[in-house]
Parts: sequence; C-alpha cells; structure tokens
Amino acid sequence: MSDADPPPRIRLDKWLWHARFFKTRGLSAKLVSGGQVRVNSVKVAKPAHAVTPGDVLTFPQARDVRVVQVLAIGTRRGPAPEARALYEDLDPPEAKPRDIIPRNPGFDGKGRPTKRDRRKLDQNRSDMLD
Repeated sequence: MSDADPPPRIRLDKWLWHARFFKTRGLSAKLVSGGQVRVNSVKVAKPAHAVTPGDVLTFPQARDVRVVQVLAIGTRRGPAPEARALYEDLDPPEAKPRDIIPRNPGFDGKGRPTKRDRRKLDQNRSDMLD
C-alpha cells in the first residue's frame, strides 16, 4: 500500500455489527439513524457513514456509554476474540460506578412471594379461620 492509497473504510453500522456491539446489523443501523452515535465527536445520522482505523466512536449500549477507538476494519463477523481485536475500549464499563439495582428479595415480608410461599400463606389463613 503506497502513501497515495486511501485508508480502508467500512460502513459504520457494519463495523459496529462486526465488532459485536449489536446482535444484528439492523439494530446498529437503527441506533446510527437515531443520531445516537458520534464519530470523532461529531453526531452521525447515516448508517453508511464510513469509518477508518483511528476513528473514535461514542454510542450508548445497554446502560453504558461506550467510547471505543477503531483499530482495524473487519472482513467478517467472527468470534468474540477476533471482534475484540477490532477496537480499543477507551472507557471500560467496569471502571465506571454503576447504580446497582437490587434483585427481588426472597419473600420474608417484602417482594413477591414464590408459589411455595403462597401455598404456605393460604394454609396458614385456613388454619386461622378454624
């Protein structure tokens, strides 16, 4: 590759799908079309926007905001280790404090009782009526 050759490019939605950030290419295209993705701090609204190695992408994923740098252009949607080699995570989600949502507690006067707990409650109620 000479200096006059342009750098390799790929569609933004396709790269997000190759890098396994989204389960389908349609989901990644929907996110980009919604204007929720930034490439080098500029909002992008077209899934066909071309990205090259060195670009920095910012986008929401689940409850996190991901900031990744494109390291390579993938040729296919391969296994996870291959996909992980396509980017560098600039802000890992583990490093951020999260609002921990508690799970439903077991029934001890709070939360929803299980079927077994409901049967015990019904049995106790019938004993109380006698």
